[in-house]
Amino acid sequence: MPSVMGLLEERERAAGQRVEVLQAELREAEASWERFMIARQAVAEVLAEPPAGEEAPLAGMAGERPA
Repeated sequence: MPSVMGLLEERERAAGQRVEVLQAELREAEASWERFMIARQAVAEVLAEPPAGEEAPLAGMAGERPA
């Protein structure tokens, strides 16, 4: 019959391995999340720029109502 200390050490090792796996998954998820944030920011910047050769419309021009 295994000792109590032996059982605890076995469970401790298993928990440590699980922590390592979860930390690796977390790093991968964070990297993916960061790539999506960068992509979203890049798209927002591109959409905010006026098309080439056109000037950005002036906000609050007389006679125009905001969209």
